[in-house]
Amino acid sequence: MVKELFGKLFRRKLTNQEKDQKEKEWYDFKFRAIESILGKPHDNIMHSLISFYAGGALHLHYYPNGIEGTGIVTKELSTLYGTEYGDSPKNNTYDHYELVMFTKEAIEVGNTFDVKTQYSGAEKNIRSLLNTVARFSFEATLNPNETCEFPESFEEIGGKCLIFDSYGDAVGGFGLMLVIEIFRSEMKFAMENSGTALLSKLKESGYYPYSDMDRDPVV
Repeated sequence: MVKELFGKLFRRKLTNQEKDQKEKEWYDFKFRAIESILGKPHDNIMHSLISFYAGGALHLHYYPNGIEGTGIVTKELSTLYGTEYGDSPKNNTYDHYELVMFTKEAIEVGNTFDVKTQYSGAEKNIRSLLNTVARFSFEATLNPNETCEFPESFEEIGGKCLIFDSYGDAVGGFGLMLVIEIFRSEMKFAMENSGTALLSKLKESGYYPYSDMDRDPVV
């Protein structure tokens, strides 16, 4: 579907200037698609001084105008012509995707590094997870209902467990991959029963799609 929308771009060799223009058009398309799913973004953006593709962190974008709390989104993974890490991540649901995580905490501008507040603690945790999952997404296919556990040796996120899901309707083959932090007992349940079964329990308990861990396990 993405190639149908931008099909003519793939039929001839483009100049670097043309590619830059088409990437800008793709970014604008992606921006509108994300907004159609999550609502208007916040003006605040977490900028990284060092590019993600030069070993730095992602620029992160904040969406407080959809569901309760704050959605935190990547916008650097999906490109038309690939990245320094290879082709854009895709899976059996999306031709292209970006990542999203949620906290029930409302965004607090200016306090993102102050771990004394509930929001900033949640934001810091999500930031660490998204930066790691983003790099992993270029090496492995991340599909909805699948789980992931980080080795204990990983700084800040060692031992943490995740489950993935598609979030919102696809727009022209592009969509959002939801990342949810879960308890190890929940991951074990998903492995034994299915990721779909765990996601259902999280929804029934009102914990979906959030990654806040100040809750009881659903299993």
